[in-house]
Amino acid sequence: MNAIFVLEQLLNGLGYGLMLFLLAAGLTLVFGIMDTMNLAHGSLYMAGAYLAARVHQSSGSFIGAVLIAMAATVAIAGVLEILIVRRLYPRGHLAQVVATFGLILIADDAVKAIWGPSPVLAPTPAALAGPVRLLANLPYPAYRLVLLGVGLLVALGVGLLVNHTRVGMLVRAGASNRAMAEFMGVRVGRVFSFVFTLGAALAALAGALMGPISAVQIGMGEAILIPALVVIVVGGIGSVRGAFVAALLVGLVDIAGRAFLPPLLRAVLPPALAADLGPALAGIAMYVLMAAVLILKPAGLFPARA
Repeated sequence: MNAIFVLEQLLNGLGYGLMLFLLAAGLTLVFGIMDTMNLAHGSLYMAGAYLAARVHQSSGSFIGAVLIAMAATVAIAGVLEILIVRRLYPRGHLAQVVATFGLILIADDAVKAIWGPSPVLAPTPAALAGPVRLLANLPYPAYRLVLLGVGLLVALGVGLLVNHTRVGMLVRAGASNRAMAEFMGVRVGRVFSFVFTLGAALAALAGALMGPISAVQIGMGEAILIPALVVIVVGGIGSVRGAFVAALLVGLVDIAGRAFLPPLLRAVLPPALAADLGPALAGIAMYVLMAAVLILKPAGLFPARA
């Protein structure tokens, strides 16, 4: 295990963490600000991945595929918000969980009916298929560097939108005291619809960007939803800054656990035991991180201000 390998895995962890942030930011806004538990958020991520992969295959334009996937996913989310989710706002979390879990099942069956049960190939853009030499002995995939740049730019944009714009002020006002905000002339329903569709756009962007480096398949939304929930719990529900920091921590811990734990265990344990124990410990590393944070700070690292 040399320094080049360690640096490469740290970069992979940062990239994965930033993609987790794109998903978790929308989820923490919907849950923390709107007090609505949307388990179907992962299905929007899956929709973005499938749509981008298919459009990219047909058109050959990756940027166009990402934009079309985001626009289509936002349209789908808008319909869902009007027909279903809007009716869940005044209900309790149990009703929200049951209803959105049903949406997950419907989304998986819809994807299977449209694209079939087999995984879909999401090609890497030709211009970004090669490596970039960061150091003398460190060629790093250009596409992963683009993921890092896009993730940082989107994180900065979401932070500015929520904390330093009039729209963000209206969102916080509606979340803090909906009745008072409506008395002051704020159309809270429209504000909440904007937050929901913004979360859908971020989820679709994450799915479209992750498609070329992960499997685009049925159930991918549920698989990524669990780490996203860990992120919002660690960072503090409703906190965009907390989601950003927690996503980077979870990404680094998860990738580092999978890359470093197995070889370290093989050095001190019998090979058979290390082969069984290494992947198991790596799989629970982010949950250990969550437990440690909750013990020290039950509200998360950066709890949202009331």
